[in-house]
Amino acid sequence: MAKNDQNNIKLHLLEPRATEKSYLEQTNRIYVFPVKRTASKQEIAKMVEKEFNVTVTDVRVMIRNGKKTKFSKGKHAYPGITHRQDKKFAYVRLKKGDSIKVFDEPEKDNKTSAKEAKADKKAKADKNAGKENK
Repeated sequence: MAKNDQNNIKLHLLEPRATEKSYLEQTNRIYVFPVKRTASKQEIAKMVEKEFNVTVTDVRVMIRNGKKTKFSKGKHAYPGITHRQDKKFAYVRLKKGDSIKVFDEPEKDNKTSAKEAKADKKAKADKNAGKENK
C-alpha cells in the first residue's frame, strides 16, 4: 500500500471534538479536530474540505504535551515516571455560511419550553390511561 493510500484511509477517521470549549468556538465558525502529530496545516485543511464539503479559511494547530504518570515494576521495585503521548489539535475556521454538524440536536417544534412538552406528555399519558380503564 502506498503512503498516499494510507493518508486517504485516515481521512474518514476525522471527527470534530464535542466538548464545551469546542462548542463555544463553533459560534465563531471554529471547529477543533484531533489530528496526527505529523499532519501539516495544508494537509489538515484538505482533509476537512474533502470530508465535510466545506471551505477552510484558517488552520491553527496546538500540541498538548503528555502528562507525567507513575508506574511500578513490581512490589519492591522503585516506581518510575513515564509520559503519555503528546496530542495535536487543529483549530479550523470555516468560510462564513459553512458549518459541520457535531452535536445531534433534535429539530425544535413550536414548543417554547420544556415544561409545556412535559405537560403534553403527561396529558397523553392520562388520555391513554383513561382509554384503558374503559
